[in-house]
Amino acid sequence: MPSCFEGYASYAVRDDNSLGRRFEEPRPKARSQFQRDRDRIIHSAAFRRLEYKTQVFVNHEGDLFRTRLTHSIEVAQIGRAIARALSLNDDLTEAVSLAHDLGHTPFGHAGQDALNECMREFGGFEHNLQSLRTVDQLEERYGAFDGLNLMYETREGILKHCSTKNARLLGSLGERFLNNKRPSLEAQICNLADEIAYNNHDIDDGLRSGLITLEQLEEVSLFARHSDQVRKQYPGISGRRLIHETIRHMIDTQVTDLLSESGEAIAKSGVETLTDVHEASVLIAFSPAMQEENRLLKGFLREALYRHYQVLRMTNKARRIIRDLFTAFLEEPRLLPPQYQAYASEDKARAVADYVAGMTDRYAMKEHRRLFAVGEI
Repeated sequence: MPSCFEGYASYAVRDDNSLGRRFEEPRPKARSQFQRDRDRIIHSAAFRRLEYKTQVFVNHEGDLFRTRLTHSIEVAQIGRAIARALSLNDDLTEAVSLAHDLGHTPFGHAGQDALNECMREFGGFEHNLQSLRTVDQLEERYGAFDGLNLMYETREGILKHCSTKNARLLGSLGERFLNNKRPSLEAQICNLADEIAYNNHDIDDGLRSGLITLEQLEEVSLFARHSDQVRKQYPGISGRRLIHETIRHMIDTQVTDLLSESGEAIAKSGVETLTDVHEASVLIAFSPAMQEENRLLKGFLREALYRHYQVLRMTNKARRIIRDLFTAFLEEPRLLPPQYQAYASEDKARAVADYVAGMTDRYAMKEHRRLFAVGEI
């Protein structure tokens, strides 16, 4: 049987240079270790719940808006294409991409901020750390261990950010945050594939919702440049076709820029092994010009979309729901489902945070009604 890793660069992550799993398991027979990781993530309960977790718009606001699930799939598609073009481990890149948002709360960043405030006196809440916690402990699928028992490099990639305090508690996985080392190139790809996906697709959702307009976007250089190209290529194009073609061109330009800049950086760095990658500076990056265009785009989306009064009204409700749920369960843990009650006897606040973070948008709203609305049970 041919090797799964033929054609990979010498500094790519492979089965034979990985730090392996926390718990020893027989090697898979017909797939690589990182294909197994990807498959385990896809079959997890936490991955299925992403279908009903907010990206920007809460689930009940429309069926066509992106969710954490569709976003994760889009990140995986972009990340895998970049990894393959750079002769890196595309299975690892896909696994990290699919898992990177598993720890996100309901209601997107508003829910995360609210839960972090609730947990301030109990160690705080970090969604990247919660994603790792989900795959390491909270998933219950196997008789031999808690979690999914993923490969070290998959877990490393999921942990995009981490506070110094928490890094000290994570052993070897937290050392790179303390010693200023880099994760694999595959993990670095996921970081920027995530940025490409949410920037461009939030434009699509923002336009679809009517909260931002084409006229506003024509003031943003990255969008305006590609919109002009599309209009010249397809005279008379308008509506959804114009939007989709423009976004498609934007993604292509960003990926092409990243491949050119990163390929040159890797060549100049002289890295030959995975250890060299850990010791080098960040090698997966946009050109300075593209970084600036992305900065301007993110600034526009922050002010025009994420801080739009209609979005803020929903996020204000979301914060209240999260705070109410956390307070109610913390004050009376017997309101929790049985499996969380058992854990609450050891660490009440963290058990409550795990339960609330695992909720979908609609389940959180339903639980809130059950606890606070007269006549609901």
